[in-house]
Amino acid sequence: MDYLERARRVFDIEMAEVSAVSARLGSDFINTVETIRAALERRNKIVVLGVGKSGHIGEKIAATLTSTGSTAVVLNSLNALHGDLGIVDDGDVVLAFSYSGETQELLAVLPAIVRFGLPIIAVTGGRESTLAKSATCVLDVSVSQEACPLNLAPTSSTTAMLVLGDALAMVLLESRGFKKEDFAKYHPGGSLGRTLLLKVGAIMRPVGELAILRPDATVTEAILAMTARRTGAAVLVDGSGRLAGIFTHGDFARHFPDTPGIGSLPVGDFMTLKPVTISADKLAAEVLQILERHRIDDLVVLDDEGKPIGIVDSQDLTRQKIL
Repeated sequence: MDYLERARRVFDIEMAEVSAVSARLGSDFINTVETIRAALERRNKIVVLGVGKSGHIGEKIAATLTSTGSTAVVLNSLNALHGDLGIVDDGDVVLAFSYSGETQELLAVLPAIVRFGLPIIAVTGGRESTLAKSATCVLDVSVSQEACPLNLAPTSSTTAMLVLGDALAMVLLESRGFKKEDFAKYHPGGSLGRTLLLKVGAIMRPVGELAILRPDATVTEAILAMTARRTGAAVLVDGSGRLAGIFTHGDFARHFPDTPGIGSLPVGDFMTLKPVTISADKLAAEVLQILERHRIDDLVVLDDEGKPIGIVDSQDLTRQKIL
């Protein structure tokens, strides 16, 4: 048996089936998005139903929806008739996953859901099924074949459900103006959350750790100050304390071979005028973008008067597990 050939066959079948589902998207998908948006704007939620493999997919989609600002809860079909219907409120939307549309455990809950008068979105491969006939909108995930060589194990069908559910979640995300900062609020524990929630003021080296000199200081004095502060840059200020320029180890290395006696010369002769800066209230995510765009390692932090109050070194981002 050629294992790789068999594996690629699964990929080919499932990708073809997902493409077919994409091609069938139409007005029901649009109506689904608008129905769910209206419910969320009323501060209602999405109630997800599903049994078996479809239930597993439903749980994943519910988690994706919730993490991207579209509140969703999973209603256990087996327990729904024994008190769990209490999680359902007037104005909610039901998102029901069942490939056949005839799953008995799910159909047993339908009459109770219908009595609530809630919109029902059916994610099913059975357009003429009982579930589909009870639904407000039908999202067709029918497939011509499973990737299973026996055409039995749910494979293509569950993948189609998963991708369609992800598409629904992402369209809702965009239509509701959900931003990176919103995403970070729901994921504060990971590196993404740290990157998006941390402000520059929380990661910069404070002014007391900077090598701050006047431009008329010598290069040797600048190098000694940088070494003492263990920083790769000297921040140069004018008589009023405002930023005049920056001098880095890179500047020294570039000028040293062609400048005899550089150590005794004014550091201002070799500083970078108008260096790239940032304010302390900006997000750490912006630091990453600036360092990459300008290909620099040090970013001076200024207050409202243009005076240095800190510096961000790319090494600090690594230590903070942001980079």
